[in-house]
Amino acid sequence: MEYIQDKSYALIGFAVIIIALLAIDLFVFNKEAHKVSTKEALNWSIVWIGIGLLFGGYIYLDFGAEKASDYYAAFIIEKALSVDNLFVFILVFKYFKVPDKYQHKVLFYGILGAIILRALFIFFGVALIELTFLPTFSVLGYEVKINVILTIFGFFLIYAGIQTFGQNDQDDSAKDFSRSLGTRLIHKIFRVDSNYHGSNFFVRINGKRFATQLLVVVAVIEFTDLLFAVDSIPAIFAISNDPVILYTSNIFAILGLRSLYFLLANSFDMFHYLHYGLSFILGFVGVKMLISAFYHPPAYISLTVIISILAISIIASWKRYKSLQESK
Repeated sequence: MEYIQDKSYALIGFAVIIIALLAIDLFVFNKEAHKVSTKEALNWSIVWIGIGLLFGGYIYLDFGAEKASDYYAAFIIEKALSVDNLFVFILVFKYFKVPDKYQHKVLFYGILGAIILRALFIFFGVALIELTFLPTFSVLGYEVKINVILTIFGFFLIYAGIQTFGQNDQDDSAKDFSRSLGTRLIHKIFRVDSNYHGSNFFVRINGKRFATQLLVVVAVIEFTDLLFAVDSIPAIFAISNDPVILYTSNIFAILGLRSLYFLLANSFDMFHYLHYGLSFILGFVGVKMLISAFYHPPAYISLTVIISILAISIIASWKRYKSLQESK
């Protein structure tokens, strides 16, 4: 953490970059309501991922290999777990029958909300972790320093990994999103018209102000992201306790989710085994948290394990997809 105090310009530079990227996303990628093509989504996905990787290069040059490894590991974890989140977004849009040309606006505001929530979770979480270390003691010659929060997170992530491994593709498709907290909250606060009125969140009908169905969908997306953050935020605490590394990696990972969503929406069947890979990543991170009381694996080991698990699940999914295509 001490390097942050000496180089506060890094924080200022990051804030400027994020504001500029959001402006580009809003005024270029979101300049008008339109259906996003696979080619457009692919190009923007490459741009956003490239920017995130380049920032990791800056971390390496300015702060060293250890910090860069932490950054990349947290970046990949958040990006991978967010892909699972995007599959649920696809189901949300199908359930509410959101017109294709308005989906990118919903996702933009969803990501904007995620940026704010991630800041609260990460900075509060780091502060809480610092306060929950138990006194150090020795076991068989090893110094053991248990952290209560990390231990709870560790068991939770192992449980989440087991749940993810056993999930059925039909589990989410059967969800009734009309019962979501987001849906109920908007219906409690506003009068709601169940129709879409262009890209508007509010409309006047007979002189009365109504929230549109599009605002309901934004609220559902926000609450869905909040639920997924319960997995992803604890997972990155196993990588580092540096809030700047954690927050920058998280934000760069989620900035490109909107374009990645449209890419995945057109290739839903190509990631059949991805949830197995995510379950192993969650389990690995959970175990890493539990053993952190007496052993901290080097950052490059965590990075290598995470990349390997993700690569195996993607390659297996691709081979399955190709086999199914050839058999048709």
